[in-house]
Amino acid sequence: MAVIRKPAAKNRRTSFHALAVKEVRRLTADAIEVGFEVPAELAGQFDYLPGQYVALRTTLPDADGEPKELRRSYSICAAPQSFPDGSSEIRVAIKKDLGGQFSTWANAELTVGDTLEVMSPMGAFTSRHHNVLTDLNHPEQLAAAQAGGSFVAIAAGSGITPVIAIARTLLESNPKTRFDLVYANKAAMDVMFLEELADLKDKYPARFALHHVLSREQRIAPVLSGRIDAEKLKLLLGAVLPVEQVDEWFLCGPFELVQLCRDTLAERGVPAERVRFELFTTGKPDQPQAQHGRPVVVDEADESFEVTFTLDGLKGSVKSPTHARETILNAALRVRPDVPFACAGGVCGTCRAKLVSGTVEMEENYALEPDELAKGYVLTCQSHPTSEKVTVDYDV
Repeated sequence: MAVIRKPAAKNRRTSFHALAVKEVRRLTADAIEVGFEVPAELAGQFDYLPGQYVALRTTLPDADGEPKELRRSYSICAAPQSFPDGSSEIRVAIKKDLGGQFSTWANAELTVGDTLEVMSPMGAFTSRHHNVLTDLNHPEQLAAAQAGGSFVAIAAGSGITPVIAIARTLLESNPKTRFDLVYANKAAMDVMFLEELADLKDKYPARFALHHVLSREQRIAPVLSGRIDAEKLKLLLGAVLPVEQVDEWFLCGPFELVQLCRDTLAERGVPAERVRFELFTTGKPDQPQAQHGRPVVVDEADESFEVTFTLDGLKGSVKSPTHARETILNAALRVRPDVPFACAGGVCGTCRAKLVSGTVEMEENYALEPDELAKGYVLTCQSHPTSEKVTVDYDV
């Protein structure tokens, strides 16, 4: 079957589309890979770069039996491809989280033929070597355009999902590329994509180095046994990973591990622009509660902020009582239910908009890059108005 790799569409409006499940594959006892069929007429809406994610939306009964809309974001785990008939596919991995209603339901009940609403791919957890990942329609030009490079990823648990797509693409893009992967899990039975990682190792034995670190199983090498803490990370950086030779780092996993890696790499003199990271959750006990759809009563007599926003070329305006301390996202959703969001926790970046006028206070940010902040972008799920009038633009 012919494979045509495609770049992600630029300036694409993120929107949900109903996609049919074409495959559900068990990865571990508590994780599945789900493949969605993308028909030819929607292919352009689902072009993506390795490392990006999609949001899934469905309606499930809550604890009281009442229907409740749920949205969850999952990284795409396959390299971009399309088929001769113009159709394509999206593949994600869903790991069951303790108490996670969506992930528990998906692991237990999602089957082939079911339909879910899937948002167009988004996310900035992609390689800065853009010409490697955006010229994929012309693979014959890659070897001449690139001199290869050295890449390292440190992932834990389901953090492997975007990393495996990035590794596959970079290794395939140039015969001089080297990729080192440190993958942390509790035990061998918890390793997602075990066979796929072994296949990558067999295919690129001299260019792909795979280091499994198991916290609850003894490995032959002590440095690969136990939890990755500050001491073990320094050992890995000193004995296993070629720090000075690495062109780009990819970090994906729990907040504590990602932050430890970022701090340690900074101490080793690695420039921040060479470190790419993504969080699935912050894991912080003081994380602000996500606001999306919180009811707010507006009394004309109350002092209010005026929030104006542009979405799909249309302007909307809504008053937000100062005492309510609601986010811009929450306020906008009260008058436009199609305002884009996914995690609503400052992690995914789906609700990003440019601050055109006024001022805001952003409580958390784990999605926007420094250059985006410098250009005035904010996460509306975490931004509270601090001036009488605030204007944001989702279309920029």
